[in-house]
Amino acid sequence: MNTQQLTGHLDLALQLATSGLPVLPLRAGKGPVGNCRTCADNACGGRPNMKTPGPCACPRPCHAWAAATTDPRILTSPAWAKAWRDTGTVGYHPGGAGVTVVDLDDAGAIAWARQTLPHTRAVATTRGEHWIYSGITRSVNGVRDGVDIKSTMSYARWLGPGTGTLAELPDVVRALAEKAPSAVRPAARVAVTVPAPAGGGECCHRSPAYLERGIAMAEQRITNACSAIHNTVYGTFLAVLSAHGRCGCLTEGHITRLFTAAQAKGESPRHCSDAWSNARTALGM
Repeated sequence: MNTQQLTGHLDLALQLATSGLPVLPLRAGKGPVGNCRTCADNACGGRPNMKTPGPCACPRPCHAWAAATTDPRILTSPAWAKAWRDTGTVGYHPGGAGVTVVDLDDAGAIAWARQTLPHTRAVATTRGEHWIYSGITRSVNGVRDGVDIKSTMSYARWLGPGTGTLAELPDVVRALAEKAPSAVRPAARVAVTVPAPAGGGECCHRSPAYLERGIAMAEQRITNACSAIHNTVYGTFLAVLSAHGRCGCLTEGHITRLFTAAQAKGESPRHCSDAWSNARTALGM
């Protein structure tokens, strides 16, 4: 890839990020790029095609949908330089942008969509079309012949703005996505044992309201995140445990509230549990 191509991909990514679209670099084969030495060649343990982040301990999740961001400082950082050199195209996280892509892979799928789905913004692809709707849902491949749904915890290639007016996500698409148990569901109840502090385990907080404000602020931080959701969830869990994890007053109800907020942004129960466990490990709990 020459310098002109590199500049073109990065310039496009910055332009899309400015419009609120969380973006990430993709290889020529459409797979996400590992953006650090730890995750080069998928060494961190994600799935072989790198569509799912592994147990990455980087400052920020550096590949797959979790890396998508609107922050120009990250996009232009030295840590991402190799990613842009390896880039074949620019991708984006539909769920992070508040949209769902119905990926129609062939003429039969397009014919089905025209008969079944409301008209919306359409983008031509190599083999078919992307139909884009306002609203998010679960991402599922193969919901019918030639039809994939890309929204939360997924990514899509940027192929241009498309044509047509963006329509609301129809119930028929939501129904297709919910044939299997949804990844966005009430948080699993997780039993967490927090070590008691030295000095008899007495809580050092000024009042119960201090903890309540902390949990409410953590929920709001997750809810307000528009990119790097996985990293935001992990960072929030780390902050909560650092402030409240050793005094014994953090309850299962508090944890459930945090997990519910994370899953509403597209995190799976497994990713929530992993983030919580990794935060506890980082703090030596």
